[in-house]
This record gives sequence, C-alpha cells and structure tokens, in this order.
Amino acid sequence: MPTLKPNATPFEALRWASLCFKEQNIDPSEARYLLMGQLGWNQTQLLSNYRTPLTPTQVTEFGKNVRRRAVGEPTQYILGRAPFYGLELRVTPAVLIPRPETEELVDWILQDHRETKLRVLDVGTGSGAIALALKQARPQWSITASDISPDALAVAEQNAEELGLAVNFVTSDLLEGLPQQQFDVIVSNPPYIADAEANVMDRTVLDYEPRLALFAPHDGLALYERLAHSVAPYLTVTGAVYLEIGYHQGAAVQSLWRQQFPTADVELRRDLAGQDRMVRIQLEKKGL
Repeated sequence: MPTLKPNATPFEALRWASLCFKEQNIDPSEARYLLMGQLGWNQTQLLSNYRTPLTPTQVTEFGKNVRRRAVGEPTQYILGRAPFYGLELRVTPAVLIPRPETEELVDWILQDHRETKLRVLDVGTGSGAIALALKQARPQWSITASDISPDALAVAEQNAEELGLAVNFVTSDLLEGLPQQQFDVIVSNPPYIADAEANVMDRTVLDYEPRLALFAPHDGLALYERLAHSVAPYLTVTGAVYLEIGYHQGAAVQSLWRQQFPTADVELRRDLAGQDRMVRIQLEKKGL
C-alpha cells in the first residue's frame, strides 16, 4: 500500500483512498464524495484542481476521514452532512441518515396535494428530512414535526434554522405529546426493523446509526399498530396518512390499517427498486 504524501494532489489522494477502500470492500467512488465534502467542492472544482497539491492540513484530515470510513463509519457522519431532496442536512449519530427511498415518500405527498394551505404532521422526524423537504416545496403549508428523542430534535431544529424553513418541533412519543389538533396529512417513517433481522443487517448501520430509530417490537409492526389506534382524533375527515415501511411488511401494514379504518382507501406502493416501501391511508378519496 503506497503512503499518502503530505502534499498529495486530489488525484493522488483519491487513488490512495480507493486502494484503502477496495481492501475493505467499500465502493471506491465514496472517496470522491468524501474529499469533495471535506473541501466543499463540486465536481467541476475537483476536476479543475485535480493536479494541484493539497495543503498538508487537508491531506492529514482526508487521511483521517478515509481511515474512519475504512473501519465502517458512514461517510455522512464523518462529514456531518447528507443530501436529501435537494437539501443539505446536518446529520449526527443521534439521527438516521436520510435514504433515497424516503424521497419517494415526499414525492407521493407532493403529487397528491397541491393545495396552497395544508396542515401536516411528520411523526418521528429525525433530522427533519421529510418535514423540511415538504416545507421547502410548499412554503405555505403549516408543518409540525415530532420526535421522541430530544437529541434528534436538536439536529432537526438546527437544520430548519440553517435552511431558513419554519417548522414547529415537538417532543413526543408518536402522538402522545402533541396538543389535540387535526392535520390534513400525517406522515411517518418510524422504526420498523424486527429484532430478528439484526443478524442480516449491514454492520455500518448497526454499529453507527441510532437503534431507537431502527428497531420496533412485534416484528417491526408495533409503531404502525400504535399509530393506527391513536391517529383518528388528529386527522381531518378527509385526512391522509403516509407511511414508509419495510420491504416485507406491505400486507401486514395494509391489513392492520384496514381493520382500524374499514372505509378508507389503503394503497401500497413500491419504490424504484421494486420493493414494497410506502402505504397511503386516505380517509376519503378526494378524487385521488
């Protein structure tokens, strides 16, 4: 393995990092993302400086970051940032790293609802990803975001402040800490992984992401069950609930919500990878 010179160019630094990552079966392309994130560069800036030596401080920091990634720490936590729906969000180990599949849930809501004014609740907001993406796309909507974790809410509030987006944040275990009010849309990407699935999960997720935001009892269905039994007072008569689910939970989640809301339209939707990923519960169809 070659050493990383203190005055290495981006080309040399990326070549070194790619070799490190290949040894650990990590996608070598992550090296480029890691370096651009560290330096605050885009692709054009990287290419235009490809053969320009980095400073020793930049090289040292990059070397440390590569070694952190090589032992499993996610790139997003190393950089403290993650992209989501065109936004750049601050992330810490107190929150899940936003996933591309969740962007599809945001898309579904925005496609369904083009009203100027809407009251929306994001349950289990984490970094604030869903709430902030919706607020960015629909500035006139009134959006509330809740989470059981004060540390997660602190991250979400910081993201809202940095992005200049007005969202109301509330500490709440699902709906229990919320004042009694009604929403047109309630969305949630709750913990839904069964404890039995831990042995087949990526170690990077298990070792670094918050277990509180990953696992749920009763084969991962416990929070969907609690929501289904408690959500009615918080919905308008034409309200809708949007849920992200595990790829094998579609039938079970549909069944429990149909039992609770027999006249509702309960639709399952797959993600771009062809996996069951989202459920919409529409109390009245409203022409959707």
